[in-house]
Amino acid sequence: MSDIEKIFEFLDKAGIFYLCTVKDNRPKSRPFNFKMLDNGQIYFGTGTFKEVYKQIVENPYVEIVSTDDPQFIRYYGKVVFDDDEELVEKAFEKMPFMRQIYNEETGLKLRMFHLEEATCEFRNKSSIKPDEVINL
Repeated sequence: MSDIEKIFEFLDKAGIFYLCTVKDNRPKSRPFNFKMLDNGQIYFGTGTFKEVYKQIVENPYVEIVSTDDPQFIRYYGKVVFDDDEELVEKAFEKMPFMRQIYNEETGLKLRMFHLEEATCEFRNKSSIKPDEVINL
């Protein structure tokens, strides 16, 4: 199993994860659920009309935190947006309800992104040091 597959497997098992950004020099976190493994990358998506999108454009460095008690991960790096329409179609296949939100009629656009310059720390709540650190 590759490092990126290991990270994806943890996120998939945990279900919900939290994407952390910065707004006005203060942390801002929100729950996310959508993720997709494709061509050796973990892809996430957000609408261009959302505050999170604006925060990422302003400061592309984010952190994703997810827990599967007693373990948790911190996956952080620089957001890179991918404008490949095939990725959007794959996202719609994975979560068809998103097509009702993001379409020409609503005018709302979904942008896919992945992390580069990324690090993932696998940690245990009862430990001070990470169990494993993966630099991608």
